[in-house]
Amino acid sequence: MTSHPRDTPQFYLTAPSPCPYLPGQEERKVFTHLVGRRARDLNEILTQGGFRRSQTIAYRPACESCRACVSVRVVVEDFAITGSQRRILQRNAGLIGTPEPNRPASEQYALFRRYLDARHGDGGMVDMTVLDYAMMIEDSHVDTHLVVYRERGPDSAIHGRGVGAPVAVCLTDVLADGLSMVYSFYDPEQANRSLGTYMILDHIQRARALGLPYLYLGYWVDGSRKMDYKAKFLPQERLMPQGWVRVD
Repeated sequence: MTSHPRDTPQFYLTAPSPCPYLPGQEERKVFTHLVGRRARDLNEILTQGGFRRSQTIAYRPACESCRACVSVRVVVEDFAITGSQRRILQRNAGLIGTPEPNRPASEQYALFRRYLDARHGDGGMVDMTVLDYAMMIEDSHVDTHLVVYRERGPDSAIHGRGVGAPVAVCLTDVLADGLSMVYSFYDPEQANRSLGTYMILDHIQRARALGLPYLYLGYWVDGSRKMDYKAKFLPQERLMPQGWVRVD
């Protein structure tokens, strides 16, 4: 009988379910648990292999008839900002993003609920309770934190923190070769600020300041309008059957 160490990852396959991105398609995922003393190293390896993290689960698509989901990562050092992206940075110059421990707070959940109700009212996360949110934020065995964006205040130049309720929040993993934006949300009533794009631009700057070569954005889905925005951050690398391929 073959035995396995306790921390050897075991992989599982989900049953088919409707695809949330492409009508008429079904999705399946392969997943494993990120627990134990090797969780951090395993998360590094799997992220580089196209997996994404959700709490203590690492997963990637394993659909039988579709390969539309493609892992993408921005090449930080060579990133070429466009004119429209530069204007988005300027539009949000009054925000300060502060790294904070991955601890849930009531003001975060209030923002999260408004975001879901306005942007993803028919999505799979719409029924998440405050306890579900707390688990999403703090249930982790890897190096992760929150970046919480607030408006600048009169003393922000001194202590480097914004004031008031959060305008946007991103749960961010720190990897050996980059930052990974696990999940982000923002005030839906401030859609004119393009806060989703702003957080990506801000994370590119954060990765550059840390000397990290990549920013992992998750999956770009060819044919899905929801995911079109990820193709606008160039140059980027996309994980193809032959490995990571640069797209300029």
